[in-house]
Amino acid sequence: MRRAAALAVFLLAAPFGVARAELIVFGDGRVVKAAGYQLLDEELEVRLPGGGSYRVDLSRVDRIVDDEVVVETVAVEEVPSGAAALYDLSYRAARKPLFDSAFDVLIEGEARKRNIDASLVSALIRAESNYEPRAVSRKGARGLMQLMPATARRLSVRRPFDPAANIAGGVRYLRELVDRFGDRPDLVLAAYNAGEQAVEAYGGVPPFRETVAYVNRILSWWRPAALITEPPAVDSTVSQTTRR
Repeated sequence: MRRAAALAVFLLAAPFGVARAELIVFGDGRVVKAAGYQLLDEELEVRLPGGGSYRVDLSRVDRIVDDEVVVETVAVEEVPSGAAALYDLSYRAARKPLFDSAFDVLIEGEARKRNIDASLVSALIRAESNYEPRAVSRKGARGLMQLMPATARRLSVRRPFDPAANIAGGVRYLRELVDRFGDRPDLVLAAYNAGEQAVEAYGGVPPFRETVAYVNRILSWWRPAALITEPPAVDSTVSQTTRR
């Protein structure tokens, strides 16, 4: 029997307060700290800290992370102390989408196809768009799983407002993140929000107010349905994906 560890991401107190910033992450890995930004159709206007601004094609932007926070550290609290968090993020038929939405059949199907926990997918969608398929964020992310244009293009999602296409792309991206970070929901969710490079650069959940709140919010919904007390049964019909 495997024991599951209770997982919580938290910020330690910052001694000198908060420094606000907005980080524009480009598809080529470049990161620019901006004083602000504005979405203009298919362009992003980036305001510079020293004054002035410039515009860039939105398709070049991988993501935008708000509110960088200066803290001592971001930590994962595990119970029992010192044990690895034994979560299983693979698909299991008993773990259903959590919120009884109109998209549960789509979520279930894509989660099964990509071998991802359907309840986790449903919690992420709630945090991203509150199940609004036409949602557009002020950063330009679109649809149920809030795919940025650059991400949608990489995932071959040509109709980001189509629920089936958007969920298929978002779940595929989650599969890539699980393959990269393992069965660590805190790291997988942080990477979905802030990017893989940020998680690797900080060696864990990046110390961004938005990202920490995002991870905690999703875990607060998902955790009761996802704790594992025994190894999952092997389902030979679930497709497996390879590492990137």
